[in-house]
Amino acid sequence: MTAEPPPALAANPRLADWVGVAADGTVTVRVGKVELGQGILTALAQIAADELDVSLERLRMAPAGTDAGPDEGFTAGSMSVAMSGAALRQACAEVRAAFVAAAARELGVAPEDVTVVDGVCAGGPGRVTYGDLAARVDLDRDAAGDAAPKPAGRLRLVGTDVPRLDLPDKVAGVPRFIHDLRLPGQLHGRVVRPPGATLVDVDPDTVEVRAVVRDGGFLGVVADDEHAADTAARRLAESARWKREETLPDEDDLPGYLRAGPTDDTVVDESGRADPAGVVRTLAATFNKPYLAHASMAPSCAVARWDGGTATVWTHSQGVHPLRRAIASVLGLDAGAVTVHHVEGAGCYGHNGADDAALDAVLLARAVPGRPVMLRWSRADELAWAPFGSAMSIDVAAGVDASGSVVTWSYELWSQGFASRPGFAGNPGLLAARQLERPVGPVPAVDPSMPQGGSTRNSIPGYAFGHRSVRAHRLLRTPIRTSSMRSLGAYGNVFAIESFLDELAAAAGRDPLEYRLAHLTDPRGRAVLEAAADLAGPPPREEAVGHGIGYARYKGSGAYCAVVAEVEAVREVRVRRLAIAVDVGRVVNPDGVRNQIEGGAVQATSWTVKERVRFDRERVTSTDWESYPILRFSETPRVDVRIIDRPEEPSAGSGEAVHGPAAAAIGNAVADAIGVRVRDLPITREQVARAIDR
Repeated sequence: MTAEPPPALAANPRLADWVGVAADGTVTVRVGKVELGQGILTALAQIAADELDVSLERLRMAPAGTDAGPDEGFTAGSMSVAMSGAALRQACAEVRAAFVAAAARELGVAPEDVTVVDGVCAGGPGRVTYGDLAARVDLDRDAAGDAAPKPAGRLRLVGTDVPRLDLPDKVAGVPRFIHDLRLPGQLHGRVVRPPGATLVDVDPDTVEVRAVVRDGGFLGVVADDEHAADTAARRLAESARWKREETLPDEDDLPGYLRAGPTDDTVVDESGRADPAGVVRTLAATFNKPYLAHASMAPSCAVARWDGGTATVWTHSQGVHPLRRAIASVLGLDAGAVTVHHVEGAGCYGHNGADDAALDAVLLARAVPGRPVMLRWSRADELAWAPFGSAMSIDVAAGVDASGSVVTWSYELWSQGFASRPGFAGNPGLLAARQLERPVGPVPAVDPSMPQGGSTRNSIPGYAFGHRSVRAHRLLRTPIRTSSMRSLGAYGNVFAIESFLDELAAAAGRDPLEYRLAHLTDPRGRAVLEAAADLAGPPPREEAVGHGIGYARYKGSGAYCAVVAEVEAVREVRVRRLAIAVDVGRVVNPDGVRNQIEGGAVQATSWTVKERVRFDRERVTSTDWESYPILRFSETPRVDVRIIDRPEEPSAGSGEAVHGPAAAAIGNAVADAIGVRVRDLPITREQVARAIDR
């Protein structure tokens, strides 16, 4: 009986799309997921090497591209190990079985009598290698589902701290990023986009360059070098005529803006019986989150070449196949006329400007056929034009019994959508597409359906409440471009839910940990809460220092995470320590999990105490590191991580599990330190002062 294939393998059943074996025994593995700095190619290499019985040194992880390898959509949602890993594990099990069967025939033994060590098949007195058999094993066939992956007890590499495959080059400064790419005959381009303005008119003779490209409101230059491109772009921006309009909302009333509508309204959850008989008291609160920028370490970049109606693109996009289809749609081409290669770039967990830069590069490259054009955004471009993570406003109320336990739970949120990646809602989703003479889009960001969710992600609390009502409202008309940002709505939702739980515990005079455990039946959730508390140890008794806890199971179906924060609140909010426990099921690479949790915790700290997109009625004004501050190295908290390994459980992604719990833990620690609850993010000195004045 054949097993049901994992979804990614069912969508890409050809074994040759996943694995190739050369005559020298080198094994090339192709996946549709891309390396963003999260170490995913190392984890997937561990899975492949274990199933194939080869060493990591023999394995080559090929970068994703539309010319070879499976189409796995976007690298997003902390799904790479769970989805791509499961597909790769099954594909490699079948490839190994095919080589073992071929070796058995060659050696004249039964397949069960063949052992494999680093691609060398032994049976009886004979030996034969994968390389010897490569020409005789046909992998150009669909997976059959008739080979079982190895049980956990037979894995050598999965579960161990394999060093990251990509780090040696990065530490040594070996060119491997998109910004380092240099192709023969390469030119350089810039696009001119002053924030808050649309192009009315421009004189191309203002500058002397290879090409000035104008298509409707799209304006750019192509020059021989970067300095010339920068100079020409600046001169064009100064000499052009621009139309400015007051289209942006009042930055100081984002809740009112989000709630004004029109909205798409959804009942996310209505469960249990709304029986008020046991309710002795009702408590309510409102929480708000601002727009956030990805703030990638380096601005977006792409290289494109136009060759007689076909385009080749090099990009750090998180979805090379969807981007290919989006570019083809904008240009009126068949998808086959566009080839997209992934090259590592500035790490970004979400939808930043990478896809937009790719289309920019193609539009410029059309003006100089046969010559590759590198298009690089500026820091101001990145902070002003890349999609933002949406602002959110949340009302939450609970009816409690005499002991303070929750009887009824009501939760209502307002937000923009969190998904406008290329291809979402049937729209290319690319910035330049809406600026052309014949514009395409824009459309409002949408939300994936539950249980994934967008703004609704983690809006359903994981606690055993007698009654739950969860409703969501997505703004349908807005000039502010939003899309996927790490953890999507889970960051705001978990902050609100876990902050309010602390308020309920305080109102009941109960310990915050005990209060959560009393409402939580999931044993894995209870385990991470208790592990985080144990890791944190007893709180120090210092003035203006507080401890707080936060917990969630990501998406309600992924990794479990609990965080205890230690915060000092004197002249400003300073996060001193985060103690984190995480359960991601079967751990592929413990060091990789720790890295992801540590990085996510630091990012969440920056969001929670620092970050906010600023704008006036015309334009985004937070376009540099002074106006959009992020956490500095000197402000980074100590982060301790305890991993609960469950090899019998499926693997879950770790990259986005910590953000909501960390934010809630910090907020709860601030309340513990100063006795005042701050419900509006970020928790800055100004927000604390406002909370005190209320």
